[in-house]
Amino acid sequence: MIKKALFMALALVALLPAKAFCQDEAPEQERRYTMYGVMFYNLENLFDTINNNGNYDKEFSPLGARQWNGTKYWQKQHNMAYAISQMEVKGSPAVGPVIIGVSEIENITVLQDLVRQPEIKDRRYQIVHHDSPDRRGVDVGLLYNPRFFKVLNVTNQRINNYLPDYPEFRSRDQLCVTGMLAGEKVSVLVNHWPSRLGGEEASSYLREAAGRMARATIDSLLLDDPNQGIIFMGDLNDDPQNRSCSEALGAKKEIKDCIEPGSCFNPWWNILNKGIGTLGYKGNWNLFDQIIFTNYFLKNYDSKDKPTLTFSRAEVLNRKFLRGDEGDRQGYPLRTYSSGIFTNGYSDHFPTMIYLVKEVK
Repeated sequence: MIKKALFMALALVALLPAKAFCQDEAPEQERRYTMYGVMFYNLENLFDTINNNGNYDKEFSPLGARQWNGTKYWQKQHNMAYAISQMEVKGSPAVGPVIIGVSEIENITVLQDLVRQPEIKDRRYQIVHHDSPDRRGVDVGLLYNPRFFKVLNVTNQRINNYLPDYPEFRSRDQLCVTGMLAGEKVSVLVNHWPSRLGGEEASSYLREAAGRMARATIDSLLLDDPNQGIIFMGDLNDDPQNRSCSEALGAKKEIKDCIEPGSCFNPWWNILNKGIGTLGYKGNWNLFDQIIFTNYFLKNYDSKDKPTLTFSRAEVLNRKFLRGDEGDRQGYPLRTYSSGIFTNGYSDHFPTMIYLVKEVK
């Protein structure tokens, strides 16, 4: 009789729902996250074939030194679109990056041609572009997936305002795009800082001025609305430890140092220390292509006041097909031209990406 009662009790237990035994664990097990990729890519001289900028543009025309014709232009467009199409973001509803900052593009037309390429046409990327006064005629721009990022406002900042002794200096303007990313307010700054022409140290003051401009823009944005995240990206022509980044912009190497409101974290500092860069030569790597962000994105998942968009990781997208496989450029970015010869490559920079996660409610 006792055995029969015990058997009936065990049978009854077996019929109870499994969650009755793990109510405390079920909510944690059911938590799911989506991933959003934010990418930056220097497209290396994405010029059209029309010479409309005098000697600075003549090089990229059919009669110029590079004999830049329609065949080469459309091959370059195909290559850039293919590269972007291969940067998939696992766990993202957008397949690829939702935001892509770009540099070294001549005008809005080359971006319109890019987003129409078959490799990425289905993503329906929209464009934000601004003509800069740069002497070479190159600008920065932003591509975005309108399903996940809604543009609210666009402004541009000029470096001359931070060079009082050099008012005639002409460079790329900083593009600032504010919008809603996955339902949260985010401002994105896209930059291409002055080059190292004349030497790294001799030209450092120009990039330090660009760093001060970016810092002032971030402070102004936060003064207007402190409850927003800010992402700063670009080809900075400097590494994370250089003064322009570490002092003028104030981007920190360690998360623990990003305590003050609006402080910026630079994940690429430690990545470069591991010997990983975005461009290099003869064993020396630089990491000019950086994506830096405010501590809005750094709260722990279990924090009560956390934002729902949270930094997960950063990556140099040094995919095999983007790398050269011969000569002294082996392992480095496979560029469009090498020693004046058309190599049908991609860019002289690897792209970079940060991954932001958001809990699915």
